[in-house]
Amino acid sequence: MTLRICPIVHSAVIPAHNEAHNLPALVAEVDAVLAGMGEPYEIVVVNDGSTDDTSEVLRRLAGSYPALRPVDLDGNYGQSAAFDAGFRCARGAILITLDADGQNPPAEIPRVVSALDRADMACGWRQGRRDSFVKRWASKLANTVRRLVLNDGIRDTGCSLKAFRREVVERMKLFHGMHRFLPALAQMEGFAVAEVPVAHHPRLRGKSHYGVWNRLWGPLVDMCVVYWMKRRCRRWRIVEQEASLEIPAPRAAPSAGTPAVARRAG
Repeated sequence: MTLRICPIVHSAVIPAHNEAHNLPALVAEVDAVLAGMGEPYEIVVVNDGSTDDTSEVLRRLAGSYPALRPVDLDGNYGQSAAFDAGFRCARGAILITLDADGQNPPAEIPRVVSALDRADMACGWRQGRRDSFVKRWASKLANTVRRLVLNDGIRDTGCSLKAFRREVVERMKLFHGMHRFLPALAQMEGFAVAEVPVAHHPRLRGKSHYGVWNRLWGPLVDMCVVYWMKRRCRRWRIVEQEASLEIPAPRAAPSAGTPAVARRAG
């Protein structure tokens, strides 16, 4: 009997930095949601140089959840690099991203994925955000400026709950900080992007890695780079050639004893 291996359909990609206390509940929720979608799946958690017990927790969880694939980076490189590593390791036709802090409800995954029926990438749009006033204010300001400058039409790029067709991430090069501009990067490659309202949970454990200044100054510089890229980007198409065009036949190899390069006489 031949063993039939089903290709992976859904890959959840989750960057984690010092999230050991949040991972057991998160992995259990994501596993239950993806199993309920009825297609082969995997959960790729990228340990981005954590200094807590994240690595050990992932190894232990992998014994209970066969779909879990821990990926350890050799240092702390940031969220863009962690997403990039997860994309390269993921095997699914559809890639789903979310944070490891538990603020992106896994129950919303099917709704975001269903938006791929009309788009190539789908972004969560957080409703009733459960963050501090200062954090919400900084995020709203950053999103407003980005939307005006890049004209990407997306109201909340800071929500990590997103879904992509594989061909979208294969066209992206994620430099440091570029995870904030994934919709604009996808649009530059000619892909359609949709936005889906999703719920938002408060962080129950651990500490946020983002404050006011690293949500404003760094992203502002990165946005200028993306704006330059968008202005310089050219999407081209090859015009279909006539089917009757003849393709030259390959030349026959020289016979034995015949020099490969002809010499002029004289």
